[in-house]
Order: sequence, then structure tokens, then C-alpha cells
Amino acid sequence: MKTVKKVQIPKKSLINTNPKNRLKKAVFLVAGSLAIFVVLITVLAFIFAETQRPRFVNRDLLIQNKLLIPPLLEPRVIGQEKVFVLSAEPGETVFRDGKPTNTTGYNGAYLGPTLRAHKGDNVRILLTNNLSQPITTHWHGMHLPAIMDGGPHQEIAPGETWEPRWTIVDEAATRWYHPHLLHRTGEQVYSGLAGIFIIDDDNSDSLKLPKEYGVDDLPLIVQDREFSRDGQFVYELERKDALGHTGMLGNVILVNGTYAPFVDVPAKQIRLRVLNASNARRYNFGFEDGRTFYQIATDGGLLPSPVARTRMMLAPGERAEIIIDLSGETRPLTLISDAVHEENKVLRFVRTILRAERDENQVFKILELRPQPTVEVTETLPKLLNSVERLPAASAVRTRRFTLDPGSRSINGRRMDHQYVNEVIHPGDVEIWEIINLSGVYHPIHIHAVQFQILDRSGSPPADYELGWKDTVLIPNGQTVRLIMRFPEHSDANSPYMYHCHILEHEDIGMMGQFLVTDENISNKKLYLEPADRGPESDPSHTP
Repeated sequence: MKTVKKVQIPKKSLINTNPKNRLKKAVFLVAGSLAIFVVLITVLAFIFAETQRPRFVNRDLLIQNKLLIPPLLEPRVIGQEKVFVLSAEPGETVFRDGKPTNTTGYNGAYLGPTLRAHKGDNVRILLTNNLSQPITTHWHGMHLPAIMDGGPHQEIAPGETWEPRWTIVDEAATRWYHPHLLHRTGEQVYSGLAGIFIIDDDNSDSLKLPKEYGVDDLPLIVQDREFSRDGQFVYELERKDALGHTGMLGNVILVNGTYAPFVDVPAKQIRLRVLNASNARRYNFGFEDGRTFYQIATDGGLLPSPVARTRMMLAPGERAEIIIDLSGETRPLTLISDAVHEENKVLRFVRTILRAERDENQVFKILELRPQPTVEVTETLPKLLNSVERLPAASAVRTRRFTLDPGSRSINGRRMDHQYVNEVIHPGDVEIWEIINLSGVYHPIHIHAVQFQILDRSGSPPADYELGWKDTVLIPNGQTVRLIMRFPEHSDANSPYMYHCHILEHEDIGMMGQFLVTDENISNKKLYLEPADRGPESDPSHTP
């Protein structure tokens, strides 16, 4: 009998030796793991946002110092001009704990007097620099010739006097003035060089609003500072966290240079002209009891109508005027800054992990209002405040795009160069500027020479409280904001205006550009100012 041999057929290997299949499997595993990780982070971020509690930084602050009111500077009338005399001076100021702090100011040791003029006035400033270093002084928000603007090109050497003059063409508003020296703006403002400039006009004169300066119409210059143990200001240009340059943030609040301030006010309607004069901090203003107040003005003037609010965000450089009715009140009322939060909850969570919250999730007491009995009768707040002409997008002759770059050191990939002119604009033109924030952090953008209107924020129309004229606008992370503006008729082919981030340290390290308004037919491609117009040498890659 034949023996049948069984042939063993080898089994197919269970191990996949095809490199392409192995790669696909690896990619699938990695993608799946990443998706699970993203979902987990997102879930944790939303839970964190719901449970995070803000930190009340100065909860135990004892309010005990009477608010200082910057004095009104009376001008000399010489011919057809109102002449204001200012001097930048060194000094010492005691803010707290009896320790003197080295400071600077205009006409005094810290901050400056309030200047006040009327639309149509011809004004001249006699500004003497009594400091040991150069300064400039910028008239923030003013329509005026570029040579009078007080930007980096109008440097005032120690011992010199600068005499800008112009005609006030702006409508009633709260403006301000401060240094703008290249690479030194943040340090000089931080040391105390700043003041308010109020403009009145026929419309504001006719409105029944609180108008008695220092009584029911109060300027509030709000700043944050950090102090050393010996009572000196701590200032760092290059302070950083995981997301880049933070700007200078302090943990002590000053109002008009007053620590822990209170102010006695008549128990009636009170007008607060609020200026965020901090270098980098945003404030989310409101009252501790959550009551309603009315915003009546933005940077550039009165709103069309009062807007009821309970919280009001102001970024560095922004101003707003509000009305609070204290009729019949007897108890003190505390103005606070409530917590600020990143809108993107995932980024908010990541920032917390990275210890890069900056000014977020913090609450501060700002000022205590103490109502006093009065026989004055509170007027009804006017329903109509102003007529604001809306500029239609179709009237723009050009749209310019500006990208705020990661690292907070440049705009459109270029850092500030004292000689390079980034843009050239024809006098009187209406333009749209589209500002795209890809930096990962917030930036307040200020444009010299103009007041603009907000067309939209990432396609959404502006809120009622943003329907007025502005010169500084907060651009949150990831947002695109379109602005429309009409440029002045002043033509000057040699003197530029600036546009920049108003976090002053960002400005100083390069987040600034300049533009000419001129009717000369020139191109801005590789356009440089003539040597005679140059200031201190500046390389775009230079780090001070």
C-alpha cells in the first residue's frame, strides 16, 4: 500500500510586512491619539472656564487717600492764540508707605495739568524739556499737521523748548498727551509723563450734562505700577512669558497719581472721564454692586445716544466718558475693574497652564465715590447726544491690510525703522484698514492723525458703544477688525504720522509703522526719509 505524503502548506504570516500598510496604521494611531487629546483638552478647558474664580488682587485695600484732581492749566491769550506753558520735570512723589518715588511730570512731580480748549481755538504749546534725556510729547487723538504731532521725529533735547501750534478742529472729546520717543515711550510714560486734554464745542456746551470740572465732571487717569521694596517704580522693557513680550504690568493701582483713592461727590449725576493710561493692562470697569451706568462718549467724542452698561472694557490708550446717577445715595460706591478673560476657552486654559495669563482673571478696586448731600437737582440724561456721520464702506478709495505678527515685535513682518515710510496716503482720502491679529495675544491699535469708525469685528457689526469716533481700538487675539477713516488735508512729504500697538513696550520693541499724508506723487516702495529728517539711528532688527 502506497503511503501518501502530506504536504504542509505554510500558513500566511499574521505579521504585516508591507511598509505602506504599516505607515498607514501608524498614522491612524497617531491621528486617533491626537483627536482624543484635543477632545480631552477641550473638555477640560470648558470645565475650567466654568469653575475658575477670579483673583481679587487688592480686596483688603483700605481706601483712605483723597483723590488728586489734575489742575486746569490756564492759557495765556496772546493775539489770536491760547498759549499753554508746559515743562517736563524730574521730581519725587510719595504714593504709599511714606517712601518717596523718583518720578517725572509736566509742571510738577507726577503727571501733568489738564489742558482745555474749544473747537475753533488757535492753540500754541510752549513745552520745555527740563529732564536730562530727550523727550517728545504726542497730542493723542488730535487732528493736526504731522510736524506738530509730537511723534518720534519731533524730539526735544534737554534744555530745549518746542512750540507746536494748530487750530482745534476736533469735536468735544477727552484727549490726552504723553511722550512718544523711539524705544523710550513706555519708560517715560511709566515714570509719570502724561496728562488730559479736554475739547469742548457748541454741541457739548448746549447739552445738560455734568460740566463742573473736579466736582461733578472728574478726570480719572488710571494706571498700574509695580514698586520695589525701597518704594521705586519697577520697570522692565523686555518682560516676557511663554507667549512673548507681556508689556509692563503692575499690581498697584493709581488714579490721578493717588493710591487707594476716594472722592467726595454731590449726590446727583456724576460724569467720569476715564483714561486707561497704563502701559499694558486692560480694565473691565464697572461698579462693585453691578449697577447700571451710561456710556456717553468714546475716544473721539460723544456717542449718538447714551448706552446702558454694567461693564466697560478699556485697553491702553482708550478713553470713555460715563454718567453714574447718585441721586439720593448716601453710601460709598466702589468703581472696580472686573476680571478680563480670553474668549477662546482652550487658549485661556493653556495660558493658565503656561502661567501666561498676563492681565486676565484679576479684580481690582479702583476708586470709591462718596456721595454728599446737595441741593442741586439731577437733570434728565439727554436721549440724543451727537450726530455721528457714518462713513460708508463704498466711499473708501483703498483697503490696506495689516497683520499683527506673533511675538508682538512687528506689523506685516516689519519692525519700526525710523527712516522707512511704510505707507503713503493722499490728503482727504477715505480708506479702510483691515487689521488681522495672528499674534496669540491682544493688541490696542492707535492710528495718529485720524478718528476712525469700526465697520465690523470678524464680520459682526460693532456694538452700540462702539458707534462713535475712535483713535485706539482693542483687537483681541484671532479677530479681524475693519476700520474706516478720512485722512487729514495736511500735506507733508517729510514728516510722518505713526500707527502702532499701544501696549507701550510692544511699540518700543518694534510694533509700529509710519505713514506720510502727501499730495506729492511718490511711492512708498523702499521710501526713506531724507537724512536731514532723520532722528536717532534705528535698525529694524535692533533690540534696545
